[in-house]
Amino acid sequence: MVKTRSGLSVLLILAALAGTQARGEDFYKGKRIDIVVGATPSGSFDLIARSLARHMGRHIPGGPAIIVQNMPGAGSLTALFYLDANAPKDGTVLGVFLPGIITQSFVTPDKIGLDLKKLAWVGVVSADNTRVCYGYGPDGVKSWDDLMRRTKDRPFIMGTTGTGASNYINGQSLVLAFQANLKIIMGFPGSTELRLAVERGELDGDCGGFVGIPPDWISSGKAHPFVRFAAERAPGIPASAVYVGDMAKTAEQKQLLGFLYGADKLGRPLVMSRQVPPERLQIMRAAFDETMRDPAFLADMERQQEPVNPVTGVEAERLYNAMSQVPAEIVAKARKIYE
Repeated sequence: MVKTRSGLSVLLILAALAGTQARGEDFYKGKRIDIVVGATPSGSFDLIARSLARHMGRHIPGGPAIIVQNMPGAGSLTALFYLDANAPKDGTVLGVFLPGIITQSFVTPDKIGLDLKKLAWVGVVSADNTRVCYGYGPDGVKSWDDLMRRTKDRPFIMGTTGTGASNYINGQSLVLAFQANLKIIMGFPGSTELRLAVERGELDGDCGGFVGIPPDWISSGKAHPFVRFAAERAPGIPASAVYVGDMAKTAEQKQLLGFLYGADKLGRPLVMSRQVPPERLQIMRAAFDETMRDPAFLADMERQQEPVNPVTGVEAERLYNAMSQVPAEIVAKARKIYE
């Protein structure tokens, strides 16, 4: 009798999945899906979105076409406001955004003006475990000690797209936790423009994914990574990039850094409006997970030197909810970054 019930349960589950698949094919066949990217073309987030657009459609019932639309502005807020307010809520629009917005949504919700709980997590292409800060040029910052020797009259100068950008969080966290003399210039359109400003000598360096640093800057010794934000040193990152957690001396510093870098685990997110019908969110999550195992997608990402270290939509939602449990005094301390 137990076996009969168990078998019936399996059949019911399979029937439900088959029904979802069929409804998905009925809906998505002949449709177009848009991936809205809250960043400029040619940067890491844009490249990831375009790789998803090339491969994810094969894993969605009905095989819809997928295109990418760039919607930069305000550290990705422009794209997220569109996704929440104006985009269709039928499952044909997804979004990719800079994860610094996640931290900001907890510490300055009034400035964000958007409740990220209105978004549903489809998945994360790669937990952002390769972030470093680097100096540029023969006379630039080459080590943690070099950074800490910078004075108010001669700060380390970097740029950012906005307060929602991860490099803004990285830079400002060094100021808040360690009183580093660092100045951030706002308003750059994207990572391409930031790299050009670094190359021209207008900026002293930047913070970002190690793989996003032009390889010739590393091979020629022009870029000098001096701190990293993940405990485990990823392949290729030099030993000169010390772990920021090892620099922390107090419990408060460690808690603060843990909160500020919590969003790195959600590094390259793909989301939808939570108003999308649940069965279509389920379809997209399944398609995302299959794409992360797709040999063609993985080869495409490898050619572009973009890491794939995926997090499922369910796990991403759990990680986001965990950030909301951080003690209020740590959140208040982090808020100073945005004042």
